[in-house]
Amino acid sequence: MTDSTSRLLGERVSQLRQLQSMTLEQLAAASGVSRSMLSQIERGKANPTLAVTQRIAQTFGISIGELVDDPNASASIDVVRGDDPGTVFRADSECELRTLSPLQLEKNIEFYVITLQPGAELASAAHFEGTREMFSVSQGSALVRTGNSEVALLTGDTAHYRADIPHVIRCEGAEALKGFLVVSYR
Repeated sequence: MTDSTSRLLGERVSQLRQLQSMTLEQLAAASGVSRSMLSQIERGKANPTLAVTQRIAQTFGISIGELVDDPNASASIDVVRGDDPGTVFRADSECELRTLSPLQLEKNIEFYVITLQPGAELASAAHFEGTREMFSVSQGSALVRTGNSEVALLTGDTAHYRADIPHVIRCEGAEALKGFLVVSYR
């Protein structure tokens, strides 16, 4: 490792240890890495093996990449532009469905904005086992149906429901329905 990498690793280990209110002795016991080695790592004086680095990362519940990554080294803001046509999944006279989630990221949660015209609906087939949705109405009124259950929603209401069975969001009012949809995959 270069001196800057050793320094960065040491600072990161020290920071994580302090955030979890751990002493060097506690971290040593939890990771199986000696106290003296951990002290040297934190001071940037040691070049730990991959196995040692892995044990430290596992103790903090993170990957080696997260342990050695400098959060200031790369841009930490992803922007989804409102005028990007690539974010629109459906746009017709009845429905507009646009993602608010960065498309390039693998994720277990997705965010959408939905606009439905009066009487229109967004019907979805069952998603993967364990998938849940949360729909929040920002304008208008909706009917959400999943399986044999259904509920009416007004502006400001939010429904949380199973999405691993067929489900529908329908505009029930005389005005357009607008809302935010969150899909979480397990």
